[in-house]
Amino acid sequence: MNSSKSNLLLIIFLTAFAWGCSSQTDRPTTKATLYWENSSPQEEGINAVVLDSIHMDIENGKYGLIDHFLVIRNSKVVYDKGYDQDYQAISKNYDTTNHQYNYDHPQWHPFYNNTSLHTLQSVSKSITSLLVGIAVDEGLMIPLDSAVYPLFDNYQFDLNDDRKTSITLRNLLTMRSGILWDESASYSDIEKNNCTAMELSDNWIQYVLDQPMDTIPGTQFVYNSGATVLLGKILRKTTGIRIDEWAEEKLFGPLGIDDYYWKKTPQGEIDTEGGLYLSTHDLAKIGYLMLNNGVWENKRIVSENWVKESMLPRVKLNATIAYGYQWWVPEYADNQPKIFAGNGYGGQFLMIAEEYDLIVVFNGWSIHDRTEKSSWRAMQERIIPALN
Repeated sequence: MNSSKSNLLLIIFLTAFAWGCSSQTDRPTTKATLYWENSSPQEEGINAVVLDSIHMDIENGKYGLIDHFLVIRNSKVVYDKGYDQDYQAISKNYDTTNHQYNYDHPQWHPFYNNTSLHTLQSVSKSITSLLVGIAVDEGLMIPLDSAVYPLFDNYQFDLNDDRKTSITLRNLLTMRSGILWDESASYSDIEKNNCTAMELSDNWIQYVLDQPMDTIPGTQFVYNSGATVLLGKILRKTTGIRIDEWAEEKLFGPLGIDDYYWKKTPQGEIDTEGGLYLSTHDLAKIGYLMLNNGVWENKRIVSENWVKESMLPRVKLNATIAYGYQWWVPEYADNQPKIFAGNGYGGQFLMIAEEYDLIVVFNGWSIHDRTEKSSWRAMQERIIPALN
């Protein structure tokens, strides 16, 4: 297996860890909770026994630490379960140094400061891509195949390597930047995990720009959170405002997402690679927008072209899994996505199957032990086969 494929598998399966048991809970109702009408699985053509069996497996700890399991079909909420986990107690087993990038500190992870806002981790990348697409639609973004280095003229970094000066916006979007990078090791390993080293640095953008090149841009997939950090800075340069402000104006506001939290770096940039927190239901709104090709309540938020281009299996990592513009494609056929998804560390999964008018969301925080079952595979292996 080559290094890019092993990196891919590790990134995916790092999200499938296990902890103890859970109990069902009802989290505070938000405006997002009330957006969709409720229905039953049977009325929307899903075998309820299968969803109940997933729920029981979650309660029995087989999927690790799951905080929420949500299923929407035919624009109806058909299954909506929240679970209580004692993260305060769990955190006592680990170093809980009080900073926002310590993943064991219960003030920050998985919920922000005891609210219903849940860390999205790398699903933030997919939302960043969506925000880039809105800027493309408005003619503010540089062409996708243009070199990005001129946008970082306020930074000092080595431009002697022609490979670095040839990195394009499309290369960053598809994780084919050519930058030497490895985040397959444990998040706590600052010596081996570039993402952790970046998150603990004083200047994230400078850290990424300082990394040497490894391959010709556009030729090899290497999962690189630093690439998404650069996307966030590019969006700020081209729109003139920080990405959280852009999101409020162009995405969150129109979708009625009133409550969110987005981490900032020491330099005051927005953490586009993993720092966004949303409620489970508001995350589902992002999926619903994508499912409807960029239209929300008869208003176009992002072009259908960008949505379609984002979910194409542009980088085929094996016979079934591909990558688009910061969106995963867990299943594709005939060069078209069967499922596309946002995938975040610890078990953040936003999964969309347009063919079945189906959205499945899992939020969790299984970061230390392997799980018996993978929520990443639940839509493919259990829910879609239960449709009738």
